[in-house]
Amino acid sequence: MNDDLLKGLNAEQCRAVSHDDSPLLIIAGAGTGKTTTLVHRVAQLIERGTHPSRILLLTYTRRAAGEMLRRVDHLLQHLRRDASAADGRPPFAGSHVWGGTFHAVAAHLLRLYGKALGLKDGFTIQDRSDSEDLLDVVRTDLQLAKVDKRFPKKGTCLDICSQCINTGLPLEKVLAANFPWCEEHAEPLKRLFRAFHERKAAANILDYDDLLFFWHGALSEPAVATRIQRRFDCVLVDEYQDTNWLQSDIVRQLRPTGVGITVVGDDAQSIYAWRGATVRNILDFPQQFPGTTVVKLEQNYRSTQPILKATNAVIAQATERYRKDLWSAREGGAKPRLVTCADDSDQADYIIRQVLEQREAGVELHCQAILFRASHHSILLEAELARHNIPFVKYGGLKFVEAAHVKDLLALLRLAENPLDLVAGTRVLKLLPGIGAKKSHQLMQFLFDAGGRFEAWSKATVPADATGYWPKLVSLLCELTRMSDRELPSQIHLVHGFYAPLLEMHYDRAPARLQDLEQLEMLAGRFRSRSTMLSDLTLDPPSSTQDLAGDPQLDEDNLVLSTMHSAKGLEWDAVYVIHAADGNIPADKSTGSKEQLDEELRLFYVALTRAKQSLTVCVPLAYYHAARGPWTDRHSYAQRTRFLPTALTDFFDCKATGVRYEPTVAVETDATVATGVRQRLSSMWS
Repeated sequence: MNDDLLKGLNAEQCRAVSHDDSPLLIIAGAGTGKTTTLVHRVAQLIERGTHPSRILLLTYTRRAAGEMLRRVDHLLQHLRRDASAADGRPPFAGSHVWGGTFHAVAAHLLRLYGKALGLKDGFTIQDRSDSEDLLDVVRTDLQLAKVDKRFPKKGTCLDICSQCINTGLPLEKVLAANFPWCEEHAEPLKRLFRAFHERKAAANILDYDDLLFFWHGALSEPAVATRIQRRFDCVLVDEYQDTNWLQSDIVRQLRPTGVGITVVGDDAQSIYAWRGATVRNILDFPQQFPGTTVVKLEQNYRSTQPILKATNAVIAQATERYRKDLWSAREGGAKPRLVTCADDSDQADYIIRQVLEQREAGVELHCQAILFRASHHSILLEAELARHNIPFVKYGGLKFVEAAHVKDLLALLRLAENPLDLVAGTRVLKLLPGIGAKKSHQLMQFLFDAGGRFEAWSKATVPADATGYWPKLVSLLCELTRMSDRELPSQIHLVHGFYAPLLEMHYDRAPARLQDLEQLEMLAGRFRSRSTMLSDLTLDPPSSTQDLAGDPQLDEDNLVLSTMHSAKGLEWDAVYVIHAADGNIPADKSTGSKEQLDEELRLFYVALTRAKQSLTVCVPLAYYHAARGPWTDRHSYAQRTRFLPTALTDFFDCKATGVRYEPTVAVETDATVATGVRQRLSSMWS
């Protein structure tokens, strides 16, 4: 063991990094240096002789994997400044590690072993919205939308299907637990899902759920499983508390004995049950792999001690957890504030005053964040921020490849890659004037019957409005199928030229959208093939697009607004948690079971632990009811969130604001006035 590898680590981090090959569970509290520990663990495995290509690092974003592996390289180069291939280890070891998301690694492995599972070469991967669209086509074909009773829409149907696949539970149990209003549709849903998967198979398409399901299937097939298992000596999984049953079972099948497995996570930050994740994976890991060593990281490098005392007390209310008490070597700091406000408007006024005061004290806007349980909780605050000319960004919203114009261009490439891709083909055809759903379906069937040869489309009949575009489209698709992968930027340039007039026809703000497509053309040079680019952009899309930004504000800074879910993994100097009233935190729809309440508690804890220096929790007392007119005085009083009972208020500096009354004015007492008033009141009934 290279002692230099342990420099700068605390005792528990050293214990985790230097652990042997037996199963290891690292419980990493918020802000305790989880990434640093995982990076040093990977470096330690390489230093002791494990070849980098035999290490699999599974993360929840490709960016996280890339950053970790860059840090591994930097660390190893620092340790071995004269690194060379002489010892059998490449100087840039991180680039040889298998690192990425579950879905990206699955896609890579299925390209290698898909034939053994009956998958055809050249399969394409579609994102969620495309899966919804294809499911809707099948739903319509089966005439399920024409029954007497309301049938679930495409998004709900896909949610149900995804839950069944990722949890491993039968449809009936998923419906009873999460979609009780759909239980009467169990049999039609089974027909729908069978037809949906048949349609994907016919079109040689996989979606996100298929990637995991086929990877799991490969590991259930002994001949294929052995070949995949032999590729890896060590498997490391980040954010293990966010895995679902299917992902957990994939990890188990990769290393059935547990030898070489390291998982890192925090049960107190398991907040994605609605996506199929289960906290049971991390809670039950020692039982699943006997002989597991559990290492807890409790030294926090983010928050002040008063903030940690409060957050420790909050999470201690969880009914089941790994007990840990975060602590900081940083002394001092103010208690978190618990502020009672008169109502939503008063809360917004208070927050704005505090944000500006912090800014004047040297805390820039981008170092401050306002967190909330649901996106609509910030509506009034956003209006007030705009009125005060305070620039802000709101985390969430569409990703780059979910923008309509980007999806259009990628659909053209996907169709060229796979002529049987019904969703991509339908999207492309409906861009042309005069072509609707019915005609696009006919044209795609025409293409299917022709074996996917685009030349056959030149004989198809199209509406008069589309005749100006039709020969150009057919020529473009034929040209794309002939072009080599080395010409990928040129392919996008051709598509861009064809699509630009259609973009201007369908969308506003065309210049900003066209700039996005130019960025995509430049981005294409980074990929070795069209299929790789389509897969990577689907599995790990860029986070933003020009079109999604508002009008530019020439300001040096932006305040951050974020949902609690989107804030996970981030940190700010000053954090304000708003609407900490029961019904909002926890959400009123998530109080039906102990498991739901525990997850809501963990979500609240995640929000609180984002703060480094200053934490404020706001509780509005009155909530005004919606009305048809613009104003209403109808309101109800709220209770402080149950996650901050009176016993915990000692950890906070409790304040109240917005008390609306006039001060009492001292006057001389005259009893005759009251007597006269009473006499007049009495005389009304004489």
